[in-house]
Amino acid sequence: MISLTALLSTFALAAPPFAPPPLLRAEVTHEVRPGDASSAVGMQSLPAPFLVIERTLRPQGQYQVRIEERVIIRIAPSPPATRERMLSTLPRRSMETRYQEVKLDSCVPIQSIAGVAPVQSNRLLLFMRDHRVLSAALDRACDAQAFYSGFYVERSSDGMLCSGRDQLQSRAGSSCEVAQFNRLVAVKD
Repeated sequence: MISLTALLSTFALAAPPFAPPPLLRAEVTHEVRPGDASSAVGMQSLPAPFLVIERTLRPQGQYQVRIEERVIIRIAPSPPATRERMLSTLPRRSMETRYQEVKLDSCVPIQSIAGVAPVQSNRLLLFMRDHRVLSAALDRACDAQAFYSGFYVERSSDGMLCSGRDQLQSRAGSSCEVAQFNRLVAVKD
């Protein structure tokens, strides 16, 4: 009895090699584009197994993908309980104490902002994680009351919120630029 492998090996040796004829390779050397009428005519004359091989030999299209990342950070208003707790840690002073604004650098780390509250017509109070209270003066045309529910700011590469550079987006849709940052300092009369 003849084994199956011996039978298959004789068929494999007797069969012609499974490669496209040399003329086909010469015909396919030109660039084939989808929808090209001349390439469609040449491919219709090929047997079905050779069409599959010819399709695999075609150059594949290469595409470039560009990924851009945009991070938006939301600063929410601090709850009243949190504001009271932060203000209660400040030393108690008599009623004669008032607060004065001292000019700060033009940038503040975004990560250190814990909450926000509108104060005057164009000022926001920023409650910092290190228990400082900052004042952010907005452009003259901006209304701080639009930021009653916090604001969004696009994260910059340096992670800072800078005056004259970054735009604050209110949840109501208005957009304002910070003109200046100040720190609130207690001053005795």
